[in-house]
This record gives sequence, C-alpha cells and structure tokens, in this order.
Amino acid sequence: MLALRRSLARALAARTPPTPQVRSPFATGPRQCDGTCYEFRTYYIKPQKMNEFLENFKNNVHLRTAHSELVGYWTVEFGGRLNKVFHIWKYDNFAHRTEVRKALAKDKKWQEQFLIPNLALMDKQESEITYLVPWCKLERPPKEGVYELVTFQMKPGGPALWGDPFKRAVNAHVNLGYSKLVGVFHAEYGSLNRVHVLWWNESADSRAAGRHQSHEDPRVVAAVRESVNYLVSQENMLLIPTSFSPLK
Repeated sequence: MLALRRSLARALAARTPPTPQVRSPFATGPRQCDGTCYEFRTYYIKPQKMNEFLENFKNNVHLRTAHSELVGYWTVEFGGRLNKVFHIWKYDNFAHRTEVRKALAKDKKWQEQFLIPNLALMDKQESEITYLVPWCKLERPPKEGVYELVTFQMKPGGPALWGDPFKRAVNAHVNLGYSKLVGVFHAEYGSLNRVHVLWWNESADSRAAGRHQSHEDPRVVAAVRESVNYLVSQENMLLIPTSFSPLK
C-alpha cells in the first residue's frame, strides 16, 4: 500500500506544472552586470547663506570633480523646504565611492577651501544610493531649461510587483512627447521601493502645459491609472541648474 501511494504521488508531481517564476526587466539583467551607481545628495542651507554656499562651491568645484563625476547640481525652486540644493554624483561601483571618500578626506585643499567653511552654512545633509533602471539610459537635454524630480514611493514588493506598470506609465509620457526624460532611478539605499524620475522642460510654464495636456490624453490616463494601484505616495521638486552644473 505504501509503495502504491508513493507511486501515485510521483505521478501527480510529474503532471503538476512548475510554478511560474516572476521576472521583471526592471529588476534584473543589466543592473546586476553594471555596478554603476548614482548618489543623490541633498543639502539644506541656512537662510540667507545660499549665495555664499553656491559661490564657494562654484570656486572649488574643480577640486571635487577631480575625484568623481558630477552629473548635475541644482537649487530647489518649488517643492518642500526652501534653501535646498540637490546634486547627483556618479560612481563605477561601491568600491569606487569608498576610494573617493577616502581621497577627499585626505584632500587638504578640498577640506580647507570648501568643506570646513561650508559646514557652518548647512543645517543637514541627506544621501541616497540609486541605480539607473535597465530600460533607461541617462539622457542629456537639447538645451538649457528646468528640471523636475518626481519621487514615487511604491508598495512593498519591489519592481517584480510594480515595475512593468510603472515603466508603461513613464513611457506613455515619453512616447507622446509631453516631457523630456533624463533618467529613471531605483533606490538601493534609502527608502526602499522608491523610484525617482528626472524630467527636463524648457520652462516651468512649458512643463505645466505638457502636464495639463497629458491629463487629457486617454493613453496616458490609462497607463497612469494602472500604475497608481501600486502607489503609496509621490512628491516633486522643480530644480534650477546652477552655473557649474553639467546638466543645464
């Protein structure tokens, strides 16, 4: 009898299809092969000290970029607290970032000409490590303009849960030309299940016009409606590039 039960169990197992594996191009593939990461840094500057801070950085930015690549540097015009600067730094991998931080700690010019004087001008600093998602590459806008950083806090579960709907919502805006996509970044260290989308527009007014038009486009509405099923919250900032920002 026992042998018969085992035989039946093996037969049923053979007939049962394997459980499908969840796969998402948003979370697998190129990101694991390419260790390039992007550090998002936000500095909160004391009121009345913004001009002094920016002038100091402008005069000494070459000391910092000698160690690693600056992607962009912006002041925050709208969205959240004022007197805030936001910047993105690119690293080959985590080991590269560690090497850079050690080198900066030994760089006397950087320490004495920028870091020490400017520490007194800042209230606090925030740092977040992100990856550029595999289906997006970092784009350079055609001319100078303004930037919008939209931050989406998604439901727990990761890109395997919400990656594809989110991708469709972003591409709906891109493919229909309502805004210029600069990059999509997935947080690795910081608040998890967070995605940042960096957009470019010629001006704040052109951004507003494109947004209003997209809200009336049924193709965009349908894609966004699908994605918001996985959304917890979102916020945005209007960013103005500084004179020394590589992205203008």
